[in-house]
Amino acid sequence: MSLTGTAFFAMLVAATVVAVLATLLLWARIPGPRPFAWVARIVLIGLCQVTAICVVATWINSSYGLYASWDDLLGRPGGSGPVSMPGPPPERARFLRGDAGIQETYVRGRASALSGQVMVWTPPQYDDPRYRKTDFPVVLLLHGVPGSPQSWMEQGHMPGDFQKLLRDGASRPFILAVPIINPGGVDTDCTDTTGHKVATWLSSDVPDLIRHHFRTGKGPRYWGLLGISTGGYCAAKLPLQYPKVFGAGAALDPDPLTGDRGVLPDAQLRLHNSPMWLVAHTKADVGLFLATSRQDRDSPPSYIEEFQRAAAGSKVRLKTMLAQKGGHNYNTWISMYPEAFSWLGEELDKGPA
Repeated sequence: MSLTGTAFFAMLVAATVVAVLATLLLWARIPGPRPFAWVARIVLIGLCQVTAICVVATWINSSYGLYASWDDLLGRPGGSGPVSMPGPPPERARFLRGDAGIQETYVRGRASALSGQVMVWTPPQYDDPRYRKTDFPVVLLLHGVPGSPQSWMEQGHMPGDFQKLLRDGASRPFILAVPIINPGGVDTDCTDTTGHKVATWLSSDVPDLIRHHFRTGKGPRYWGLLGISTGGYCAAKLPLQYPKVFGAGAALDPDPLTGDRGVLPDAQLRLHNSPMWLVAHTKADVGLFLATSRQDRDSPPSYIEEFQRAAAGSKVRLKTMLAQKGGHNYNTWISMYPEAFSWLGEELDKGPA
């Protein structure tokens, strides 16, 4: 039974209701000596508390995408969480087909020497004979930390919600690529650090893999990013650092755009890799979409307002969105999909209509 599935959540709710009813029915009917009765009542109260806590914990996990599976939660090496064992090079990577048309592989990047999971989904037009020679634009979906590529499927409702946008004409068809942003479980805010070149993994190795196995263009107008939380921070910074690779980045509820000292203790490294510093020192002609909610305490509007001031005078095409309601969770991010993908459709190569 899936950790994030509706069936498991419903089972926990039912267990909570049963525990409460059992406590009410049995409270005055417990036989035996008084000490035994008190112990039994304490056990009943404990069951009520444990089941209620499990319901709340499961709801929080589903909302924030903390753990995508039981293996991820328990840290089992065969699970979907980050692992660090070497993978094959891009040209020898094998994609396995899964549910909803998603293809998955595990690869070792030549430039970064990092290994990690990459999931890919192609739009219906990709297999249409009319477009057999057409190059498609790519959008990299960057998850949060904690999180994993599966978080986009389990909590982010991908690719289902994107397919709805396509059917409604609210987005152009993109290849969606979902790489892990913390290979080996090491979070660097998508920065190259000693022995862990995550920026290189995302800007060189992952695009090389996709270009090798799928029909996509090579220029930055074919490559965009959409990220949430920590992934949003990365989606804001990577186009500024690698404008010859990425033409646009959409950041939904990004982490502090000045960088996280808990992730990058080195002040100079953190500064020079932060979107705030980069946008004030760049000549990059790229597009950025920054969105948050008035109610998001983890990514308040002030982050975007400060970034707007830093971006003044640059060549960056900046668009912002401020939702009236919503916290730092997938419900909020899903509500931002239409605006974000519509904007990406304007910034990236048109591809097939």
